[in-house]
Amino acid sequence: MKKQLIKNLRIGDEVETQALLLAIYRSAYSSPNRAGEYFLRFVLGDVSGSVKGILWDTAIVKEPLNKGDVVFIRGEVNDYHGPQVVINDIKKLDIEKVNRSFFQAVAERDPQEMLEELEEIVSKEITEPYLKRLLGSFFNEPEFVRKFALAPAARTIHHNYTGGLLEHTLEVISICRLLATLYPQHLSSDLLFTGAILHDVGKIEEYDSTSLSFEFSDRGKLVGHISIGKEMLDEKINQIPGFPPRLKLELEHMILAHHGLREWGSPEVPKTIHAFALFHADLVSGRLNQFIRIMDKQSGEPGYWSEWDRFLERSIFLKSPFDEEE
Repeated sequence: MKKQLIKNLRIGDEVETQALLLAIYRSAYSSPNRAGEYFLRFVLGDVSGSVKGILWDTAIVKEPLNKGDVVFIRGEVNDYHGPQVVINDIKKLDIEKVNRSFFQAVAERDPQEMLEELEEIVSKEITEPYLKRLLGSFFNEPEFVRKFALAPAARTIHHNYTGGLLEHTLEVISICRLLATLYPQHLSSDLLFTGAILHDVGKIEEYDSTSLSFEFSDRGKLVGHISIGKEMLDEKINQIPGFPPRLKLELEHMILAHHGLREWGSPEVPKTIHAFALFHADLVSGRLNQFIRIMDKQSGEPGYWSEWDRFLERSIFLKSPFDEEE
């Protein structure tokens, strides 16, 4: 089945492609002679970007359309405050049979390669027996490993692609490794690495694994990954006889405090040195990924400043310090 990337669509182009329904709105006609009739407005997306769509003749819709559906559309791109696809044919597709790579960005590194790196860290660098057993109880379950390898680290802010959670986790471990080397008398690498591996574990349930746009699951909306992660941690620890209560308390706090500030969604602020170190490692990984995504998006574009980013609350100066002066 045909696939045109949305970023390549130009005004006047004929369109025959698959698209993900990122949003759908029902709007009434304003004309008195069409009172009671309506048309549909969409936001259509794929891995390359998004575009507005409009369907005037709703009679061609043969089954209900919902946000998150994948459809095959035919139409033409016109100009209405920017490109807009005027749809004259639309058909809902079986989401299980579409090529997910058309709609989900994927980490540059191979997920299997990243999994092997993580498994080597667990097998060779974690030496404390209880922590090693705890991590094994997670990663010895094939379904957990599958979900962990495919999950994003976020929907929009950072590492928001398939394999993003795994990539982010390895980055946080690397930063924690440096911190443990700098402060060996005060930071346990075993504890810090375990916290780094498990801090976002709740995200495998926070997002709907069947959604191509990484929509939140009901549990994700109602409970959130931090609370889900603590529940998952407690469940595993309770299955390990003799697990030290003080170690359990420290790990619980690390998960609950890893967002750092209450206004950032953290139930607690970091009150131990390990939780404080984990918070900053997590923050650095996320923020630098945000910078890199913006820089990559602007690559090749004219000018030295990015557009304003509402998450970073700034524009980014893009000119390299090694460029020759003009």
